This record gives sequence, structure tokens and C-alpha cells, in this order.
Amino acid sequence: LTFIDQLRLDNRSVFELLKADYAWVNEDLAKHYGLPGVKGDKFTRVALPPDSPRGGLLGMGAVLAMTSHTHRTSPTLRGKWILDVLLGTPPPPPPPDAGTIKEDKKGKDPRSFRELLAQHAGAPVCASCHRRIDPLGFALEGFNAVGEARETSDAAGALPTGERFNGARELREVLVGRRDRFLRNLVEQALSYALGRELGSYDDAAVREIEAAAAKEGYTFSSIFLGVARSHPFRHRRT
Repeated sequence: LTFIDQLRLDNRSVFELLKADYAWVNEDLAKHYGLPGVKGDKFTRVALPPDSPRGGLLGMGAVLAMTSHTHRTSPTLRGKWILDVLLGTPPPPPPPDAGTIKEDKKGKDPRSFRELLAQHAGAPVCASCHRRIDPLGFALEGFNAVGEARETSDAAGALPTGERFNGARELREVLVGRRDRFLRNLVEQALSYALGRELGSYDDAAVREIEAAAAKEGYTFSSIFLGVARSHPFRHRRT
């Protein structure tokens, strides 16, 4: 919350939600992130090392824990969160007979989680969605179920469109390359919230106007939300 609130107070670019070279931490969170030199309960802005996997929402412990199971990470949950929350392109719900992953019982030779997930997603009815979802989530396998950084050799992925990445930092660059989609989703969500309803095709013009106005002001927080407040649908909404 401090990270987002400071973006608002400092009127910084909304694209720092995707990529930031700093984090807001107190002593406990700094230890969790492996950042030295922070003392006390007060949240402090700390510059991240150039090779840090943190930065923006993707590296936040709260997001990483929220998109994990209690006992392990979930590339599918994490990938779905990226598609849904960041890009506004949610995959369809799983079919009723999708089932769950059958993990190896104790005593058997363990298989990698990627192999288990690939077997689960092998059914034609499941495969098309998993090809979109799972590579995004595997890029975050450098974080455990509570968001601590860990060593892994299984964080590579490729999108159906061909982009390849390995780990959170390279995935972040892929998402930055799709920042127009991120911006559109953010504007649509902000306008929908302000109007108290879902958007329709008749709102497209207002969304484009807000985006264009934001571009002139460096995509700051205020440019997005003032654009919403000045938009025709908001000023003429029904009470």
C-alpha cells in the first residue's frame, strides 16, 4: 500500500507499477527481501540493486504470496493474475472436468513441477489456455510461496507470440513492451470504478481521450484520474 500511495502522492508515472528501481520497506520486509541496512517499523524507500528481481508489483511479496498455494507456488495462479489484473485479458474459466494436479506420493521419484503441470495441461480442452498462462507464472519461480527470492533453473518461458524470457526481470521487460495494453486496462478499470458499472463499446472514445491526455502529461497518476473525472461518461453519469 505504501508503494502505491507514494506513487499517488508524488504523482509519478503509473508505469512504475510495472517497473521500479526501488522498493518501500521496513526492517521486517527488508529482511524478507534480502535488503540490508533498514531498521525500525517505518517504511523507507530503498534503491534496489541493478540485478534485483524486485521492482514494481511483480516483485512484491504480498502479490507473490497471494498468487501461491499455502504449500507451494502456482505458476498458473501467477500467470492468470498477470493476464487478468495487469493486462486485462483474463483467460476463460477452466472447464468443469479440468481436475487438479496429481502430485507424486511420498517414496516415488519426484518429477519437476513443470512436468506435472504439463501432464495436467495436456488435454486439448486445457492446453490452449495453459500455453498463455503458465509461461508467465514460471518466470516468477525465482520466488517461493511467500515471495522470498530463491535459486531456480526453471524460470524460462515463451509466449505464443514468440517472446522468450527467463526470470522476473526479463518478464518485466516483456510487460513493459506491452505497456499500451497495461495502460488501457488501468484506464478502463478506473473509469468503470468511477461510473459504478461495466464499460461498453460506447465508452471507447472516452477511454482513448483519457489515454491521449495522460500521454501529454507523462502518464502520471493525476493525469489518469483527472482524465476520468473530466470524461463525458463521468460528468454525465446517471445518479
